[in-house]
Amino acid sequence: MNLLITAPDPALTPALQHKIDRKTKPLGALGRLEALALQIGLVQQTLTPELRQPHIVVFAGDHGAARAGVSAYPQDVTWQMVENFLAGGAAINVFGRQMGLGLTVVDAGVNHDFGKRSGLMDAKIAPGTANYIEQAAMSAEQRDAALQRGREIAHALAGNGCNCMCVGEMGIGNTASASLLTNCLVGAEQGADLYTVTGRGTGLDDAGLAHKRALLKQALQRTGGPRDALTVLAEYGGFEIAMMVGAMLGAAEKRMLVLIDGFIVSAALLVAHAINPAVLPYCVFAHRSQEPGHRVQMAYLGVEPLMELDLRLGEGTGAALAFPLVQAATNFLNEMASFESAGVSAKS
Repeated sequence: MNLLITAPDPALTPALQHKIDRKTKPLGALGRLEALALQIGLVQQTLTPELRQPHIVVFAGDHGAARAGVSAYPQDVTWQMVENFLAGGAAINVFGRQMGLGLTVVDAGVNHDFGKRSGLMDAKIAPGTANYIEQAAMSAEQRDAALQRGREIAHALAGNGCNCMCVGEMGIGNTASASLLTNCLVGAEQGADLYTVTGRGTGLDDAGLAHKRALLKQALQRTGGPRDALTVLAEYGGFEIAMMVGAMLGAAEKRMLVLIDGFIVSAALLVAHAINPAVLPYCVFAHRSQEPGHRVQMAYLGVEPLMELDLRLGEGTGAALAFPLVQAATNFLNEMASFESAGVSAKS
């Protein structure tokens, strides 16, 4: 991909900070909402940012390794949960409705034929990836097609007026894939050894977790643990993860704010960041999940989440729940009175 991502111009920082500091409050009294308001203003390059057509995109895909036992749930749950999304019954539907967010579900590579359905975008690369314990999850051509499709999805959202995208995912076995990506891209010397970054996913018991770690060790031994981001993505990624990578990069090209959900979405961001680090200033980190690898990812990227609610559901639920904080940061910047406009005496 010939990406055109430019980091936000910091020249507006002094004016934005002055506007934040002159609100009717002590300096810094709104805590991290002030840093968030500054980030949003810089992303949009304006003193009066606005959130237009905010939208959740849930990318779904199946993983060949799921059949080997890396998850507590059978692979069929992927397509069954997509049906649940389309029926409006999942947590992401509930939270999206509450927050007034649009929702699109993307079939990036589910092992099921949904037909044409309202609310479902057919972007299927293949009916699931190969089993990365035995061979590469996808070919270079499949990987590149998924990256490009994700980029096009973000560009299309921007073309429809959206400037704030919440990213979510669904795919049985994708916490295992995210663990492998994190191990390879962050590196054991920075705390990303396979044991540390491999958690219980959908709720594995101790025996299941030990089995999962053993399988992922086999997968790493097959390749020796590559470090090149595109190679790692093809070896161990899912089509939904690759498509999220493309969508994040495409959103940054269009100067959209990107709300990052949990461990799997952050694994996709590790790949996107390795491809082009300028994607990072466009990202807001919604929450820190219970998956142990998520803490490692955030430490590596040097970021802090807005919330820590012990979530581990995925679907973009954490991003949706964080959206009101993004709204609050935008609204106080635009609507809160300044000392001058309110006739309130400033600190002497």
